[in-house]
Amino acid sequence: MSDVALENAQSRHSARGRVRAFDAAVVALLILALWQAIGSWTKGVAVSPPLQTLVYLFDLLRTWMFWDHAAATLAAFLVAFSLSALIGLALGLIFGVQRFTGEVAEPILAGFYTIPKVTLYPVVLLVFGLGMSAKIAFGVMHGLVPMTLFTLGAVRSLPPVLIRKAKVLRLSPGRTMLWVLMPACRPDIVNGLRISFSLSLLGVLIGEMFSSQRGLGFLLVNGMAQHNVPLSTAVVTVIVVVSIAANSLMLRLGGRIAHRSN
Repeated sequence: MSDVALENAQSRHSARGRVRAFDAAVVALLILALWQAIGSWTKGVAVSPPLQTLVYLFDLLRTWMFWDHAAATLAAFLVAFSLSALIGLALGLIFGVQRFTGEVAEPILAGFYTIPKVTLYPVVLLVFGLGMSAKIAFGVMHGLVPMTLFTLGAVRSLPPVLIRKAKVLRLSPGRTMLWVLMPACRPDIVNGLRISFSLSLLGVLIGEMFSSQRGLGFLLVNGMAQHNVPLSTAVVTVIVVVSIAANSLMLRLGGRIAHRSN
């Protein structure tokens, strides 16, 4: 009986996988068709068509210049995302445990989150100057708050008995967060990481557009300034593909963690 149930579960899982693959293929074809339609309608003035973009991108990927800019973006993003994830996780756990502090901090964080971060561009430049530090600051400004709010909400939704049990066992605050809260909040933490990933990358790219001479964001703005439409479209394509791939992987990871937690 257990073997039959296992086979049925595997068949349902494979069927869902095929449906998802079909849906993804349909969406990809629709996006390509829309892309081609926009490129043809604008005659390549605003967006280059898919085939032209892919040919240009293939040549671009073989240049040292592209990888130099990509490495600059990757370095800034890794630092910004790491800071956003670690600081946001720590703040979320602290605010979740300290109820009064969390109730005070949550509306402040939510209010800051709604502010267009570009309006803080002059302040960031005055404090951090041009270069890597400004890009990292933009990335942290975008990615920190979602990570904090996701973790805070996850801790608040936990059964109070978990924290009381940790107090009975006389666990230190650090061990309580590491051994009790984080394992219980893993699905929400992964979702927070997924959102923080996307927004940290967005913040770094914005920082490169305004305050850097290196990076994919700078390359994108440079292509727009020179009216090099294939270059701008190729850079956007790289960013979109990398973001979708990373987001899909983190979604799958979050689903597995949630399944195991249940």
